[in-house]
Amino acid sequence: MDVSYIFQNLNNAQREAVSSESQSLLVLAGAGSGKTRVIAHRVAWIVKALNISPQSLLTVTFTNKAAREMRGRIEEILEDQLGDFWCGTFHGISHRILRRHWEEAGLRKEFAILDSEDQLRVVKRVCKSLQIDDSKWPAKQIQWYINKEKDEGRRPEDAETGDYFSEQMTNIYSEYQALCNQESLVDFGELLLRTYELIDGNEKILNHYRARFKHILVDEFQDTNEVQYKFLLLLKGNENNISAVGDDDQSIYGWRGAKSDNINRFTKDLKNTQVVRLEQNYRSTQVILDAANSVIQNNSGRMGKDLWTEEKEGEKISVYSAYNEDDEARYVVGTIQDWIAQGNNLDEVAILYRSNAQSRALEEAILRESLPYRIYGGQRFYERAEIKNAMAYIRLVFGKEDDAAFERVINIPPRGIGAKTLDIIRNKAKGTKQSLWMASQELIDLEELPPRAMQSVQGFISDMYSLSLEVKEMDLKGLVDFIIERSGLIDYHKKEAGEKGRTRVENLSELVSAADDFMVPAQEEEISELKSFIDHAALDAGDAQAEEHESAIQLMTLHSAKGLEFPLVFITGFEEGLFPHRLSIEEPGQLEEERRLCYVGMTRAMKKLHIVHSEMRNLHGSENFNSVSRFLKEIPEELSLEVRTGGSIPRLKQKERSYIPGDVPNTEFKIGQRVFHDSFGEGVILNYEGQGPNARVEVNFDSSTTKWLMVEYANLKGI
Repeated sequence: MDVSYIFQNLNNAQREAVSSESQSLLVLAGAGSGKTRVIAHRVAWIVKALNISPQSLLTVTFTNKAAREMRGRIEEILEDQLGDFWCGTFHGISHRILRRHWEEAGLRKEFAILDSEDQLRVVKRVCKSLQIDDSKWPAKQIQWYINKEKDEGRRPEDAETGDYFSEQMTNIYSEYQALCNQESLVDFGELLLRTYELIDGNEKILNHYRARFKHILVDEFQDTNEVQYKFLLLLKGNENNISAVGDDDQSIYGWRGAKSDNINRFTKDLKNTQVVRLEQNYRSTQVILDAANSVIQNNSGRMGKDLWTEEKEGEKISVYSAYNEDDEARYVVGTIQDWIAQGNNLDEVAILYRSNAQSRALEEAILRESLPYRIYGGQRFYERAEIKNAMAYIRLVFGKEDDAAFERVINIPPRGIGAKTLDIIRNKAKGTKQSLWMASQELIDLEELPPRAMQSVQGFISDMYSLSLEVKEMDLKGLVDFIIERSGLIDYHKKEAGEKGRTRVENLSELVSAADDFMVPAQEEEISELKSFIDHAALDAGDAQAEEHESAIQLMTLHSAKGLEFPLVFITGFEEGLFPHRLSIEEPGQLEEERRLCYVGMTRAMKKLHIVHSEMRNLHGSENFNSVSRFLKEIPEELSLEVRTGGSIPRLKQKERSYIPGDVPNTEFKIGQRVFHDSFGEGVILNYEGQGPNARVEVNFDSSTTKWLMVEYANLKGI
């Protein structure tokens, strides 16, 4: 069979990776080197050249969007449908396995998936039952601890103890897990951990999946955590094949449990692993790649690679030193306006920052110029409050035992059911070991609630019973539409002022459209359409990938930028304490992750990269004077160009203390004049650039510090 078409448009390294016959393959894919193309073509090669059924392959991605795109690419290459080909996220694959083996996994058949917000509610409920002081033990910190332990594959009895903090956390974790087990609730960490424990502890099920998946392919391998790594190696066993594609230089999710060292472990745990490096970049200019290579080379323990491109050398990296965050924002927006004036588009522009708090000044500057923009990676559809409210009602219609859904909407819209009433219901449920729904019914039957509370709870119970009966014969779209209307959510959100209320109502309408468009995946036909819709909503809410960017300037954190590319990129806040973050500077491992984050940000740029730093920044309510980031110092001088605005007079070198007397145009200052600054003290003006409010002056302070300051903001006083 002629399979040469599979290798079309691939370079030599890509062909080597695609056609490898190694039982263990590691593809080190640099930024912009075509890793997705390699995975898709390798699947096609395995299917066609090796005559392996797509059903014998397992392909793991990190987002649902990536899984859909991967499947589409493969089907396009093969010009055929893949049928029951397993391609999905770790969470999606785990969910699929647990649905099939719920009994062996110790779950009820209709177990409920907890998204992050639902999980937090359960944590708070457990803390309340244990009389934990929320001010000393914040629920979000406890949630983070539980998820971290699960990512590491540790149950409460395996958790490290030895001090009061860890013992208290372990105790809460234990109570939390007991409640989840009792009510058959599964959070996202549990999806992975329980699936791993299931196949690790059940030889029959393990052998079934080992026999099924002869080839395992994993994308973004550098982002795997401990449980995911162990799950993959367990599934592989001694006989199966595994191909891991990743880049240790782009491992930036350590705070989320990812282990960059998993790439190194892979070559140690699996002997005779073939390593293929994809170093040809199809995205950026050579200048950008040389700069990014220079920065990342300062990290130790790398597998090692140097990106290169056949593209022309490209423009130097522009470096702008701003006085403060407003000056920084003005420079960024002004540069974007020049870009647009040259006939380019807004959706080709991305502004990156280390902290979300940095976006305020940028957004204000963009708004002043009436330019459209979007915060990339903002709240996803199924994470929005109004959608979560509607889904909670839908979940209760499906199963009254869903405590997280019950708690969310028992008083939305308001029914006069307060915290005290909810505490009574919770205590009853805990004491009788039953759901909140059943506890509520028993409290009503035994008349153990205050009269007013009893009437309100009775009304909610009756409404939900009626709703369940009325939608019994409806299709999914009709059911969702009817529940949203009858629940009172439309009127409730309409009462919210202005655009917010209108947007929420529009989103609820969109949920009806989502139900109308929903199709039960072939692999889930054994469960009801409603349950499949509920589960997919929960899985989508937990998917970290942002939606497709619109035709507008894209503002985003450096973490959100991974996987994206833009012709014009700004990285702002290039200052010590901000980037690298002050909490990472003292810890070598965290500092190296910050450097990888810098590498990721730089390699998002295709044609032009701007790096901006500020001498002073108002962040979190206080003024900070930070030195320039060490990462900027790691970029060779010949690859960058210092930008000056508003004038052509060059900055005087430090040793050139002489100056030419003259006025700073359209200001009250003169070269040679002595001035006073609130923070730096007295000094003399040596030089200037620009004029009027945009003028910047170089001041040599008596403290031996020389600063360039913007006249409009520096509040200099003549002496």
